[in-house]
Amino acid sequence: MDAIEADDPAASSEDPARRRRVHGMLKLYYGLNEEGKAGETPESLDPCDINGPHFDPEHYLNKLRRECTLSELMDQETCMVKQIRSLDSDMQTLVYENYNKFISATDTIRKMKNDFKKMEDEMDCLSANMAAITDFSACISGTLEDQHAQITKLSGVHTLLRKLQFLFELPARLNKCLELQAYAQAVSSHRRARCVLKQYSHLPSFKGIQDDCLTIMEKLAQELRLKFRDGGSSAKDLSECVELLLQLDEPAEELCEKYLNHARSRLEVDLQGLEAEIRPSPTASAAKDAAVRRPSPNSAAVSPADAVPKMRSLPSPTVNTDILEFIDRGCNEFVSSLCLVIASYQQLFINHAQTGELASKNIHQMANSKLHTFVDDLAVRYFSLVERRIQEEKGVADNSLLVRALDRFHRRLQAVAKLMPGSSVPNQGTEIVIRAANERVKQYLAALQSFYMDSLTDVRQALATPRLSMAGQGVGGHLGGPASSRDAPSSLPELLSSLSASILNQIKSVLASVHLFTAKDITFSNKPYFKGEFCCQGVRESLVVSFIKFVCQSSRQFCESAGDKGGSTPPSLLLLLSRLCLDYETSTISYILTLTDEQFLAQHHSPVTAVTALCAEAREAAQKLLNHYVKVQGLIISQMLRKSVETRDWVNTIEPRNVRAVMKRVVEDTTSIDVQVGLLYEEGVRKAHSSDSSKRTFSVYSSSRQQARYAASYTPSAPMDTNLLSNIHKLFSERIDIFSSVEFNKVSVMTGIIKISLKTFLECVRLRTFGRYGLQQIQVDCHYLQMYLWRFVSDENLVHFLLDEIVGSSAHRCLDPAPMEQSVIEVICERG
Repeated sequence: MDAIEADDPAASSEDPARRRRVHGMLKLYYGLNEEGKAGETPESLDPCDINGPHFDPEHYLNKLRRECTLSELMDQETCMVKQIRSLDSDMQTLVYENYNKFISATDTIRKMKNDFKKMEDEMDCLSANMAAITDFSACISGTLEDQHAQITKLSGVHTLLRKLQFLFELPARLNKCLELQAYAQAVSSHRRARCVLKQYSHLPSFKGIQDDCLTIMEKLAQELRLKFRDGGSSAKDLSECVELLLQLDEPAEELCEKYLNHARSRLEVDLQGLEAEIRPSPTASAAKDAAVRRPSPNSAAVSPADAVPKMRSLPSPTVNTDILEFIDRGCNEFVSSLCLVIASYQQLFINHAQTGELASKNIHQMANSKLHTFVDDLAVRYFSLVERRIQEEKGVADNSLLVRALDRFHRRLQAVAKLMPGSSVPNQGTEIVIRAANERVKQYLAALQSFYMDSLTDVRQALATPRLSMAGQGVGGHLGGPASSRDAPSSLPELLSSLSASILNQIKSVLASVHLFTAKDITFSNKPYFKGEFCCQGVRESLVVSFIKFVCQSSRQFCESAGDKGGSTPPSLLLLLSRLCLDYETSTISYILTLTDEQFLAQHHSPVTAVTALCAEAREAAQKLLNHYVKVQGLIISQMLRKSVETRDWVNTIEPRNVRAVMKRVVEDTTSIDVQVGLLYEEGVRKAHSSDSSKRTFSVYSSSRQQARYAASYTPSAPMDTNLLSNIHKLFSERIDIFSSVEFNKVSVMTGIIKISLKTFLECVRLRTFGRYGLQQIQVDCHYLQMYLWRFVSDENLVHFLLDEIVGSSAHRCLDPAPMEQSVIEVICERG
């Protein structure tokens, strides 16, 4: 029945839970804990505890009959029967499940019985053999006991005789070693016998041996000193000499001095060889001095930017070896020899001095201080030569040789750091690497600045080329006709794009070259004392940020030129640079700094220049350039207007029949400037124009206010009434700021230029006296300007107001103010 239940799927699904319960009941029955060990709980003494060892069935049954009812007895019986059946079933299941284990255990027990029986027989045999051996050994010991003491005594006598023989043969042995130049063996033999000879020196025979040995060892020491002073001795022979002399009780300090002086003489040869490679030849030095003393006649006219490429073209004084070969030679010869000297010296005077007989002489500190002084002196000379050679690397074309040379230099100095942990030499070498990297960054910055200035020179030449055919025009770069207005400005966007792209490509090229300093295979690149400071302060601040500031500062310098016409800077260059700085502010600066941070993984532990600060500086430069451009172009047009007013006799002029040529020229130049600005800047926002903007001059000049102003001039009280009306009108009119900052769009730029031009025209009119026809000519000119200038400005009322003021000022200063009919003015202007 149990087997059938075990095969049932439903029963098998309950196997894990049932098995745990069965195991728990068995453990409870046998009194085991979770680890399979007997529990430490005290045994129950209750005879009614059915699971206890003192269970009494009769007592338990009597207790149940006495305390339980019939129904409870029946229930108790049913429960007990179920438990018995369950336990039987569980026991049967356990037997089935562990059948193979029971069989295997039975076989193992049977095999163990056979093996233990054989083992007992072997142990009995071994015990009998050990007993026989013990008896045999005791028999031998008893037999040889009498002869053992005699053998020991004879052995001691033999040893003593051998020592005496060694002592008597010692002078001859030392002489033989001296002849064969086996100095180490001679010193070793003498050291073995020195204590014995000193102890028994009161005996005549031993005293004679001691004197002979001392004479021989003094001769040996003299030969070792000669060999030590010999400049051709190898490092191994030198070390052997020093070690033997120390064993012969030579003064350690004197040996240290001699050893270091001998090593210094050999290292000096290496340093002289390095110095010979960087020393310029006499002819090159003479030629260079002559070039310095004899400047060329045109040297005063050469700008610093032009001088940079010529400086780079000078030949290097060391054309035979490059920087990598120089560093390789220094590392392979000087640094390797220095490390060998340090290791040998430490082994002889420091490590060896702390052991054996030399430990009591306390020469460790003395030797260590002398070694540090020796290394520091030579390192200073070597580092000065390395720095001189690095300073000769002026070209920035190929940076890989310098980086590899510095890497090899830094890598080889780590050997000195391992040999002398407390030495300052590795730190000095690291400082040289850092200074060389920062110096290379400065060279790249100078190259970028020179490239930028050369690019601006090319741009100026490109801007000046179309003007060669425009002789007789002003310095401002205004255009003389429709054809030329299409030629020159068309190149501005191309020049701006080319300039911006070339600068950006040059910056990327420089960053790629500088990035070699932080390559993964460069030992010093990942050092915290180099990478963080170099990437943050060196590359980001000293190179990229400094170049951006240089661009902004050099651009602002174009605004400092004096003169009415803005100096020699072409206005188109001012316009182009203002757009360049504005593009830097909007996107280029953020792109360059982001590219730098990504390439160099810069972690800004120290304070750095914020992007917003650089953008603000670039925007300030763009604003200043654009304001200066407006001022220059306004002054150019103003110059034409001023000359046209000052050179004309306005009292005796003839009746106007056409528009003056200067007004046409003003309109043409304004149109060309509008086209030029539109190539680089957006249109901008204009106020709504009235439908009759081009004809509004007539309505303005013939308004009741102007008619009243002119009519009042004929009455005796005209000056008081006219001035009063004019002043009242100005109180309620909007103030016009002539030289205010312009916005970055075409309309604002053109508004600024026209304001300056018309304000100059107004001030020139106020200084002149007009006749009837002079006033009419001003009317015609202003109407012509109104026909064309209103479309360039952001607010046409500004043009109306200024032209109104010009005509009004002319009327105030007119001896016979008789204005021309508006219809006649329109006919003249349309015909002109």
